[in-house]
Amino acid sequence: MTRPRDLREYLAALDALGDVQEIDTEVGQGLEIGAYIRRCYETRSPAPLFTNIRGTGEGFRLLGAPAALSSAPGRPLARVALSLGLSADAGPHEIVDALAAARRREPIAAREVDTAPCKRNVLLGEQASLARFPTPLLHEGDGGAYVNTWGTIVVRSPEGDWVNWSIARIMRIDDRHLTGLVMHPQHIARAWQLWADRGEPMPFALVQGGDPALPFVSGMPLPDDVDEPGFLGALLGEPVDVVKTETVDLWVPASAEIVIEGHVSVERDADEGPMGEFAGYAPAETTRQPTYTIEAITYRDDPIWPTVVEGEPVDEFHTTTGLTTAAEVLALLREADLPVRTAWAPFEAASHLLVVTVEEDWRAALPGVDSAELTRRIAQVLDGFRSEATVPRVFVLDADVDPADQAELTWALATRCHPEGHRVVRHGPVLPLLACYTAEERHAGRGPKVVHDCLLPEEGRQRRSSFRHIYPADVQQWVLDNWRA
Repeated sequence: MTRPRDLREYLAALDALGDVQEIDTEVGQGLEIGAYIRRCYETRSPAPLFTNIRGTGEGFRLLGAPAALSSAPGRPLARVALSLGLSADAGPHEIVDALAAARRREPIAAREVDTAPCKRNVLLGEQASLARFPTPLLHEGDGGAYVNTWGTIVVRSPEGDWVNWSIARIMRIDDRHLTGLVMHPQHIARAWQLWADRGEPMPFALVQGGDPALPFVSGMPLPDDVDEPGFLGALLGEPVDVVKTETVDLWVPASAEIVIEGHVSVERDADEGPMGEFAGYAPAETTRQPTYTIEAITYRDDPIWPTVVEGEPVDEFHTTTGLTTAAEVLALLREADLPVRTAWAPFEAASHLLVVTVEEDWRAALPGVDSAELTRRIAQVLDGFRSEATVPRVFVLDADVDPADQAELTWALATRCHPEGHRVVRHGPVLPLLACYTAEERHAGRGPKVVHDCLLPEEGRQRRSSFRHIYPADVQQWVLDNWRA
């Protein structure tokens, strides 16, 4: 199978699965597009490709739900798997393992190229305007039209010794000005602070479209010493082509559909938000954030702008953040030589909990260690996780439970987690966007986090009363052989 290397090849792969639908009906840029995309999430419909958007340039298109759960029968993660270069049939643990395994490989540096299709059309200075691009209002009550929900923001340190590719929401102020979240623990906040301390605006490039794996890597909480271009190369097994921007000293993925260039202000000088977010609620608060000033826009002919409409699960925030967070935690736990089977962030939990399963023979692998100590060691590893502020609840389970099976996970959490004890509680930084905290904790950015010990006891373990666990293998086989009859 040839993996899709840009958004157009990816759409062709989705079309082969019957998982994309062209919307030729004329539509405005009010709430209709956002509402249509939300309904696609909630009905598991094909990804909508809007081709007739009022007020945009001829041929300009917008793709919704680019990496949500798929409508293809029996292939719920087809969009995610195809994005990462895997078979459309890949399952959840195969995807997490692929991301975690790439962390152990040597990075493959990006490859610089002279030009790319995203250079076909160049707008500079006053001409660099969003007026002809599709930037609809996504939710009722949003502070403005959000132009970045799935694009990658490229920045670098003032010295140029490191670059960062990340995803953060960015809101339109007018045709040439934007504002967006610049929050820790994202590296974009670290880069911006370095520029602000020098009193210099930070150069940026905002990439829409491109290699379908790009948003996953841009959203992955990689350690400080791992750069996204090199990791993306390691994941895909080949270097990523990058091309020089027009007006700032940055290199961007050559597979891009649209590249927006400019500088970010030194001060937090704009009101950003609110926006309907991944927790599934529509907050009413705004924050002060820096201003992005657009100085150049380059784009392909008939460009495609991918858009995510966040809300109640499951959308791209839950698939992308859930999978990449689980993969990074799994990689860290394996580096610590802990006998873990997998990690999983259930999409339906809106990125508010993580499950770690340990091998059933973990006691043999760790002589003298009880479940409380193993849970403490897992919590200690999480303390060193760059994005541990985004993980308020962790549940440690035996590997007889498949955490990606929602019914099995619900049963296991209800029957194996003690109502009060058997847990490690820590206090520290928390992401203010997490809905489970009080208003005071969200404003302070600090609160409690817990790791639950849900491991079965060594003695007196009760057998699972299910077809797969309580009947002998020969009896199970007899039932399967005679099932149709």
